[in-house]
Amino acid sequence: MNMIHNPILRGFNPDPSIIRVGPDYYIATSTFEWFPGVQIHHSKDLMHWELITHPLRRTSQLDMLGNPDSCGVWAPCLSYHEGVFYLVYSNVRSFDGAWKDTPNFLVTTDDIRGEWSDPIFLSASGFDGSLFHDDDGRKWFTSMWCDHRKGKFFGGTLLQEYDPQQKKVIGKAMQIFEGSSLGITEAPHIYKHNDYYYLLTAEGGTEYNHAISLCRSKTIEGPYELHPNNPVLSARNFPQAPLQKCGHGDLVETPNGEWYTVFLVGRPVTERGRCTLGRETAIEQVEWREDDWLYLKQGVSVPRLEVPAPVGVSPKPVTELPVRIHFDQRNLNIHFQSLRIPVEEEWLTLNDRPGYLRLYGRESLSSFHRQSLIARRVQHFRADISSCLDFKPSHFQQMAGLVAYYNTSHWVYLHVAGTDDGGRSLQLIYCDNFDMQEILANPIVLPGQGEIFLRFSFDHADLQAFYATDEGTWKAVGPTLDGTILSDDYVRGLGRYRPAFTGTFVGMCCQDLSGHQFPADFKWYEYLER
Repeated sequence: MNMIHNPILRGFNPDPSIIRVGPDYYIATSTFEWFPGVQIHHSKDLMHWELITHPLRRTSQLDMLGNPDSCGVWAPCLSYHEGVFYLVYSNVRSFDGAWKDTPNFLVTTDDIRGEWSDPIFLSASGFDGSLFHDDDGRKWFTSMWCDHRKGKFFGGTLLQEYDPQQKKVIGKAMQIFEGSSLGITEAPHIYKHNDYYYLLTAEGGTEYNHAISLCRSKTIEGPYELHPNNPVLSARNFPQAPLQKCGHGDLVETPNGEWYTVFLVGRPVTERGRCTLGRETAIEQVEWREDDWLYLKQGVSVPRLEVPAPVGVSPKPVTELPVRIHFDQRNLNIHFQSLRIPVEEEWLTLNDRPGYLRLYGRESLSSFHRQSLIARRVQHFRADISSCLDFKPSHFQQMAGLVAYYNTSHWVYLHVAGTDDGGRSLQLIYCDNFDMQEILANPIVLPGQGEIFLRFSFDHADLQAFYATDEGTWKAVGPTLDGTILSDDYVRGLGRYRPAFTGTFVGMCCQDLSGHQFPADFKWYEYLER
């Protein structure tokens, strides 16, 4: 029997929305402040997945300049109807305080790998928007409802009709579900099966009490009755389960009538500890039973590391990402993303120095606006991530190197900087809640010119920096550091509530705090799972 190994999308890939179009499966996941927006993976067998596109590639679709950390693209909903792909998403502009700014938009295409339309505004009453195509031809928009009165915040699920001719929601928005006793009701998706409408929601919050709840009604407006064994999926009562934080899910039916659910999970480095890889995507088998309710097929609500693949489906492996990416191509590899803004020739170019990726120095790692940073997700607990840098700064405000990044206040930066005498030095800064610690009492003096090799080695909670002046002759830089500050759990645990929903990235970056855009050249980027 072929088995699916969880998580199916490793590293920061939360809030999955899945569809099947013929023999092809597609999953859309949240990207928050990382540009381009929304990751879409493709599979033929539910076992092997390949990143194929980011649909939100233009600032006309996604303007995130100035968005705070962990805002931006939340909870995309992917659907398909009569030859058209639909994608609903939020661009969260602010989240601190009682009031939230959460506009929701819709884009469409007839080619999922091609260009998507400019956005249609739907509503800003809440987030986690979703579109349901009923079999009578009507379309319905649902979202959670932000209710700031008396500190309530989560106000239940809203339903409103969408008119594709007028390209807007019409009629009155109706609250169709207040939520169960689990609370924090979000991520609504509607399905129709047999004689019922089913409403699937995430509840309990996207941490260790996270869960998937299910209710149903004979009419789409409700009232909705709750599943007798709610929640239908959760690890809230299983602290030793390897897959934690299970919730925020979606359903898909295979061609032969089997059903699966995809959902987000976290894998802590210690029991109920910190999840350095962020929220990932996993899968489980579900089944409809004679009572017209959906259950996990295995009989208990906690998901497994291995799940049977669909019957009769042979494995269809996808092309593996190369360990070392050389910058001698015309296009940037799809796994790289930038912060908040699109890649443009004025700050990242593969043309100015053939064979190199050139970054023109811009704003600091604390900026919400115009950083010169390009990065990819950390997707394994044990990994070596390296790059080759050619950089000849003339000033101490000119810096370039490799950064292990969570958000603007939590990162580890191994970088080359200019010195007052015109030389170069290697420095390591550990930023914890904006407290920037220089790890080295004395920066390492580097040769005045020549390539420098930089590396971060991850081993679960441990993070070690290395450098070399001759490739392969690695020398440790400073002590082993606590890499768990690069996690949702750590950032949210600092006291005052703040959004923290992403994951660890390692990227190449360049700053010129003097504002003169001094460049740095990177020859390659290597990601080696250990």
